[in-house]
Amino acid sequence: MTKTGPDIRDAIRDTAAEIAALLRAAPGTGGAVPGSEWTVGEAAAHLALANRLMAELAAGHERSYGDGTPGSLAEANERSLAVFDERGAEPLAAMIETQAEAFLGAVEGNPVQGTIVTPLGPMSLDVLASYLLAHMLGHGWDLARALGRPHMLDRRRVELTLPFMLTAMPRVVDRAASAGLSAAFEVRLWGGSRFGAVFADGGVSVTEEPPARPDCTILTEPVDFLLMALGRRGPWGAMARGHVFTWGRKPWLAPRFPALFVAP
Repeated sequence: MTKTGPDIRDAIRDTAAEIAALLRAAPGTGGAVPGSEWTVGEAAAHLALANRLMAELAAGHERSYGDGTPGSLAEANERSLAVFDERGAEPLAAMIETQAEAFLGAVEGNPVQGTIVTPLGPMSLDVLASYLLAHMLGHGWDLARALGRPHMLDRRRVELTLPFMLTAMPRVVDRAASAGLSAAFEVRLWGGSRFGAVFADGGVSVTEEPPARPDCTILTEPVDFLLMALGRRGPWGAMARGHVFTWGRKPWLAPRFPALFVAP
């Protein structure tokens, strides 16, 4: 097992601190989160609980949390919020930071080799760290929107979420949406990584190396990529902003790509 690198450790620590700062500066936690049924306090409570769950998993504890499907994860989220009634900005800010730090300490001290069972299947500690970062960035963006403050997503942090994204994509493919599709995609992030996704028989194979002859190549701005992957934005708005370009034998497949997955 390899240790997580300093880049992702710093990104996790800094993202937790920036989310905590958002909460501490908030006029209250009762306001609605756009596009969600949660209030600011509920979203922050979920984030604090999720950071604790991730820290416990990294420390080698077994924790059950749904069966990996979006519906079961949503139910587990609601059950956990029902028995955790803290909604205050300062306690939640402190918990988000403390549990992020606990996660990093657990990763450094965990002697376990191999994989850890997570809400989205088995992962290495490195991928789990990427999962934690992606989860914080998604909800951090939600909180920033709700509070009218700048978000903390940037190209560097999005790049660090890719180990999780590539691991999770085959597990969250929408088999109904992808039924009958036979196509090879190359996805490129501006100024950074690229990967391949090949659909066949209702499933998808995701590889770090793109296919030799993709049917559709998608070049996208990194922040929009992550927000589309997490279900926060749709492809048409990103394309209208000039943040997505596509080419290949079947470029018309590009807007369909995000809808081939169900955001966890």
